Amino acid sequence: MDILFFLLDAAVSAAVGAAIVYFVLKKSNKKTEEDAQQRAGEIIKNAEITAENIKKDRILEAKEKYLKLKAEFEDESNKKKQIILQNEQKIKQREQQLNQMTEQNKRRENELETLKKNLEQQTEVANKRREEAEKMHRSQVEQLERIANLTAEQAKAQLIDAIQADAQTQASAFIKNTIDEAKLTATKEAKKIVIETIQRTASEHAIENTVSVFNIESDDVKGKIIGREGRNIRALEAATGCEIIVDDTPEAIVISGFDPVRREIARLSLHRLVQDGRIHPARIEEVVAKTKKNIDDEIVEIGERTVIDLGVHGLHPELVKMIGRMRFRSSYGQNLLQHSREVARLCATMASELGLNAKLAKRAGLLHDIGKVWPEESELPHAILGMELAKKYKENPEVCNAIGAHHDEIEMTSMMSPIIQVCDAISGSRPGARREMMESYIQRLKDLEALATNFPGVDKCYAIQAGRELRVIVNSEAVNDEAAGKLSFDISQKIEKEMQYPGQIKVTVIREMRSVAYAK
Repeated sequence: MDILFFLLDAAVSAAVGAAIVYFVLKKSNKKTEEDAQQRAGEIIKNAEITAENIKKDRILEAKEKYLKLKAEFEDESNKKKQIILQNEQKIKQREQQLNQMTEQNKRRENELETLKKNLEQQTEVANKRREEAEKMHRSQVEQLERIANLTAEQAKAQLIDAIQADAQTQASAFIKNTIDEAKLTATKEAKKIVIETIQRTASEHAIENTVSVFNIESDDVKGKIIGREGRNIRALEAATGCEIIVDDTPEAIVISGFDPVRREIARLSLHRLVQDGRIHPARIEEVVAKTKKNIDDEIVEIGERTVIDLGVHGLHPELVKMIGRMRFRSSYGQNLLQHSREVARLCATMASELGLNAKLAKRAGLLHDIGKVWPEESELPHAILGMELAKKYKENPEVCNAIGAHHDEIEMTSMMSPIIQVCDAISGSRPGARREMMESYIQRLKDLEALATNFPGVDKCYAIQAGRELRVIVNSEAVNDEAAGKLSFDISQKIEKEMQYPGQIKVTVIREMRSVAYAK
């Protein structure tokens, strides 16, 4: 029983405790729910406040952007309006200008019309006056013809005949007297001056040949010069443009060519090759190139030495170089430099005899044939070309005229010109000075080379064998083997049509292919 009561008491206590716990928990949950609702209300309120602030900020930004765009639009509109106003103002100004020009043109047209009317009136008046004057003149002429029983043309012819007869009589008498006086003095003085000039000038006789002889110590050298299958001698002939003749002549090799410069280059090149002992095509080309450079230097040295010997100062360096080139040129077989030196001395002597400027005359005499050594092709006569060169290099006008007039191709304007002409004739006409056949022969070879050089693809051209053979070296890239055969035929046909020559001319076209590479 006690146990039962104890159990009941425990159960009641437990139920009371549970009820108490239930009521406590229920009250706590209610409070927590109220706190959560309160916090949610606060969060919602804060969110609404934040949203309202953000909305206000966005509205403000939108208003600011709108105002800014509106201001920019208004500025742009104002600028365009201003441009339109300016253009309208310019258009108005131009319209005003056009109106003014139109009015001016109308006024000028009116003025021109007025002038035209005045001119027509004046022309009519002038025509009337001319007609009246002609009538009066005819009337007077008719009266004079009636009085003199002669027409105006007959009277004019008689007057002209009388004046001509009188003038011819006086002119004939004057000419006769002048000629008689000139014959008494001029012939005697001219002979005296020429004889004294020739006697006072020492002349050298120089005849240029077309061959040079190269002496060798032993005939064994000939084999080296010829080379294997003649390759050395072919290379030498191609590089110099001269014919190398190796025959049975003991200890001698003949170099043939019409150009003295080429012959000298070939001779010096042979001398260097024989001394060096190395003779092959590459070495030959190298030596020939160096020799050409040395010859150019020698030409300048010869020119400088010549002007120093003659006392001619202040010449342009190009003129000095051309004077040096005269050493390797000839005129009708006469060495051109010796001829020019001789003419210079003759001119100085004759000018001093006549009381003229001897130094200027010597200068003109030295330069009178300078046109013959101009390296470029020219269609001008050598006297005119020399005059143009002298003008180019600022020579004295008297010297220029003397050069251009020494073959009567221009008019002589000073006493210096006939002196140059006379002294040139004296130097060229003395016995042994010139050979006409030599000059024509050399000219024929030059023309032969020039004719072939004008064909396309031709690099070099040399006339050898006294003009009986023409060797043409072509560019292997521009001319193939088939074209080379056609080229030789075309050149031979052109030679037949345009040139005169004895016998026949062999045309040889050489096409050489070279391939070069370097081993490093």
